[in-house]
Amino acid sequence: MKKLKIDLDELQKAMEDTTRDAFDYFLDSETGEIIILSEDILGKARQMLLRELDEDIAEYEEVEFDEPPDFPEWMEDEIELALDIFLDEGERYARIPEREAAAGYRAMKGFAEGLDDPGVKEALLAILDGPGAFRRFKDALDSHPKLKKLWYGYNAKIAKDEMKEWLQSLSIEGVG
Repeated sequence: MKKLKIDLDELQKAMEDTTRDAFDYFLDSETGEIIILSEDILGKARQMLLRELDEDIAEYEEVEFDEPPDFPEWMEDEIELALDIFLDEGERYARIPEREAAAGYRAMKGFAEGLDDPGVKEALLAILDGPGAFRRFKDALDSHPKLKKLWYGYNAKIAKDEMKEWLQSLSIEGVG
């Protein structure tokens, strides 16, 4: 198993971004860097590949374009990085997965079930039924600052365990 220095807080933030409507996240398995690329950059890189490459993308080591790309100079490095990620085929870069909703739900339920105060425990468990449970749970904790702090610590520990599992699937031990 390869040991790699990884900013686990950044990795957790990436996994917690479940919508991925503005950014996507990748792990560089050589450096441990968390790479954040905007959907705009990724879209431009995808368009460039579709426009310039033949059907068999596997034969390409480096992309050379017939015409200079039409994007601002400040985007060049990020688009080049996005192209490297697309052409990598999972050898160096791994897309960081979103944390599964079921895992978040299990964490909230586990936290609520572990509370000593039966009133708060039952109230939080009741909140978990139906759509919007995540928002209601967090809103309910707003009126209990100490519990909210405990929740964030509990959730971070559960998320770290999930991150370790994902890293192990890549044969990486994250040290941070």
